[in-house]
Amino acid sequence: MSDTFNEASTPPAPPASPASKAGVLVEALPYIRRFAGKTVVVKYGGNALAGANDSDALTLFAEDIVLMHAIGMRPVVVHGGGPQISELMARLGKQTEFRNGLRVTDAETVDIARMVLVGQVNPQIVAAVNVHGPLAVGVSGADAGLIVAAPHDADLGFVGDVTSVNPSIVLRLLNAELIPVIATIGSDLNGQAYNINADTVAGAIAEALGAEKLVYLTDIEGLRRVVTDPRSLIRQTTPDELDSLMADGTIAGGMIPKVESCAHAVRHGVDRAHILDGRIPHVLLLEFFTDEGIGTMVAGKETV
Repeated sequence: MSDTFNEASTPPAPPASPASKAGVLVEALPYIRRFAGKTVVVKYGGNALAGANDSDALTLFAEDIVLMHAIGMRPVVVHGGGPQISELMARLGKQTEFRNGLRVTDAETVDIARMVLVGQVNPQIVAAVNVHGPLAVGVSGADAGLIVAAPHDADLGFVGDVTSVNPSIVLRLLNAELIPVIATIGSDLNGQAYNINADTVAGAIAEALGAEKLVYLTDIEGLRRVVTDPRSLIRQTTPDELDSLMADGTIAGGMIPKVESCAHAVRHGVDRAHILDGRIPHVLLLEFFTDEGIGTMVAGKETV
């Protein structure tokens, strides 16, 4: 037998029976009732890939968001765009420098970040959602004073921390039955723009909205107690346990901002936080509307 895999030799999966399709709907029904009218903040980043290419990934993501909206949920999308920023900087002949995982951002770089996030990535997500109807509206953290920022570290330039969130523009859009899509550019009280970590922004917005759920789509299946062992996937955990996992080094690197935001949000009014593998098609629907769920869920001690 040839070692070359032949896709044509693999029979297609049989179509789902009418009974199994009905069973899926029945399983989802209590969750649809529970989450109707609830606000859910979803952070969509460059590593949240599903399907053969970025276009397929965005199409699947948009379908999930639109379905959530159609059944009465109030989704809010927060997005980053690190890979796209790096790509444009390279095209312009500008070198990317990171320190402790954060991009050094001089005046030219923050302009590039703003062009990419507000002018490229945000419209792409809005357009993907609006294929299904006039639903999504793009905003940035600088719009209507949504995100007030301050310098994170003078050595990093215009990298910002969130100092306050004014969610009025987001609430107005939600109350108009629209889907806010938020680019993570904030500004200080003098109007200076700052590029802010999208994980941090998503958590801050979820807290300000009193969201039912905060969801991070990433490129791993969830958190593990033993990083190299898939069998050690943590299905449910608490903020206190997350603190311990960060302290002992189990959680490190780029996952720290996500995990810190999850823990902080759950401690400050968000009911649940989730870390999901965005490469899985329709992962949001699998987590929200099935009994088994998927990925890692963070909740308070009394609810785990």
